[in-house]
This record gives sequence, C-alpha cells and structure tokens, in this order.
Amino acid sequence: MVDINRVIDLHTKETGVLAIKPSFDVTNRTELGEAYTPGVAELSKMINADPTQKAKLTMSGKLVAIISDGSAVLGLGNVGPGASLPIIEGKALLYKNFAGVDAIPLAFEQGSIDEFVATVKNMAPSFAGIHLEDIAAPRVFEIEKRLAAELDIPVYHDDQTGTAIVVLAGLINAAKVTNKALTEMKIIINGVGAAGVATAKILIAAGIKHLTLVDIDGVIHSTDHQYNPYQLDLLTAITPVKGQTLDDVIDDQDVFIGLSDANVLSTSQVARMADKAIIMALANPVPEILPADALAAGAAVVATGSSQWANQVNNILAFPGLFKGLLTSGLKSVDMELQIKVAQALASLIATPDAENIVPGVFQAGVVDAVTNAVIEYSQTK
Repeated sequence: MVDINRVIDLHTKETGVLAIKPSFDVTNRTELGEAYTPGVAELSKMINADPTQKAKLTMSGKLVAIISDGSAVLGLGNVGPGASLPIIEGKALLYKNFAGVDAIPLAFEQGSIDEFVATVKNMAPSFAGIHLEDIAAPRVFEIEKRLAAELDIPVYHDDQTGTAIVVLAGLINAAKVTNKALTEMKIIINGVGAAGVATAKILIAAGIKHLTLVDIDGVIHSTDHQYNPYQLDLLTAITPVKGQTLDDVIDDQDVFIGLSDANVLSTSQVARMADKAIIMALANPVPEILPADALAAGAAVVATGSSQWANQVNNILAFPGLFKGLLTSGLKSVDMELQIKVAQALASLIATPDAENIVPGVFQAGVVDAVTNAVIEYSQTK
C-alpha cells in the first residue's frame, strides 16, 4: 500500500513532480544573444517564411499537451479540473521517465464541446501532439473525433486507446494460456464508457464476434434509447444476445472484462462461466472481483488494473512508447490498425505466457522500445 504521508511530502517538496529544465545555460552576452535576443528574431523570420521550421527550431516539435477537465477521473468521477492536475502531472512525469518524451499538464475548465475544441485548436501551434485524459463520455468521443480531423498533429485519448490496446495484448496471451481461439471466445464487457467503447472497437477489429456489452442499466440492446450513438453503433458488428442483466448473460462466457466498479462480479457468476474463464477486473482501486476470489471460483487467468496483483493491465504500457513512436516517425494519427499492431507487439514480449504473465510488467525492459518500433514500422507502410 502507498504511504499517503510520503506521497504528500514528495509532491509538496518541490511543488509538484515536474520542472522546466533548460537545454543549455546562459552565462554571458554571447549565449544570451544566441538563446534570446537578437538571435531569436532571425528564427521568427525563418518560421514566418516557412512554418514547417517551427517544429525544428522550437520545442513545439517535441512537446505533448496532456489535457483534462477532470470530468471522469478513474475511481473518483467528476472531481473537476484542479483535482485532475495530479493525475496528468504524473503522466507527464512518466512520459519523460519511461520514454524521454516532454509533456506538459493542462487543466481545462469544463464547458461545451465547441469551447473545448476551440481552446485546443487555438493553442495547438505550441505542441507536437495532444493527449486527452479523464474527460467524460460521450462528449470525449466528439472532442477526439473533431480534434483528430481538424489538427495536423496526433490526438490520442489514453482512457480509450491505451486501455483498449493493453486489454487486447492481454487477451492475445490469455487465449494461449487457456488454449482457446481468440476470435471464437465469448466476451462480456461490463462498463461501456470511454474505455469500454474503445475496447469493444478494438476487439471487433481483431475479429471477435461474440461480444456482449453491459452498462450500468444492464445489457445494451439496439432498442435501448438511453444509450449514446457510440455505444449503439457497436451492436451492428456483434451477434445480438438475450437477457437484461449481467447475471442473465454470464453463463458460458469465456471472458469478463470489467471497466466498471468494485465488487460487481460474484464468485457464483464466475463459476457459471466457461471452463478456464479469463477475468479482467480492471476497476481501480478495487476491482470488480478480488483475484483470489475469482481463482477460487474457477477462473484460469485473472488480471486487474492494480500493481498489487499479477497481470497489471495498465495503459502505462502503451502511451510512453506510442507517443515516442509518433514523434519519431511523424505519423499524424492513431488508427485501428496501428492499435492492433501495438497490442501484438506488447503481447509478443511474453515469450511463454502463463496464468500470471499475460502482459509485460510496467518496468520490464524493452516495453517502450517494442511499442515505439511498432509505430515506426507501421508508419513506413503509410
């Protein structure tokens, strides 16, 4: 367990965990002229004449903006922009520590979709990429879609894309452990918010047909008008199911993917699943079912979103290397084919998967390089 007093001391000692570090020191008039005036005037002229020079001559060519309004923080809900800062500041630190990527946290006041998009577009010249974080669905779907279409830099939503990539990586290896065909498995996704929608999309793209979607009001059907278009659109690509609740549809399922809330899956429900069931209980800080309980009920493989147990399915495995690859390659978007390539690269890091090793560890050597190389190799086909 984390010692909260130590956490507070760590974050207050230097007023947060980030600082700006100069690339070189200014110690005399010559260096002052090179770093600032009059030298920078010539750079401004160069950029004015050729806007592509901006990314070569300023940090805009390497800086990622991590943007949140705090409307959907994992495990905490709508805590607002100020309270989102520790999360996105921590992610900026991880970008630098794991992949050498420079990122800056930016908290936005909550407003309309139009306001959000306009604000990002207005500040986009300062950045090489946009990382969206902890923004509530369904508005985040529209925000990401519009920004990706209207900006000429990569736009990435970690709660969606990063989570989906790591889930697929884990499933690829869990299928091997249980000797089941990935595309034939029957899978339930419990919790169809931002992460759930993205996970469903990547699983469908990977060839999975037997998918059941369950949200807070029960099983999602095409006739349910309380769901948003992004959720309902998923139903066009999967086989319809009968039943109204999680309990109604749990029988004989091969996989449970929880992106929902604590303690929503019971041991009796796990026992009714297919032989060698796979449980991904990813709610934080408390999973949908405790790993020990799931294993005792007959599950063959259990993953969570926490470092407390084996098989931590966490988007930290994806985002540092992914953006390093985007910045290195110049690729401007994260499409579905690339997401699958990255998932396959992560899965391949486990040479011999077993019940306690379906995804690489966060600190395993080669994770960032594998993801970065997957992005670069993919970019060369475009």
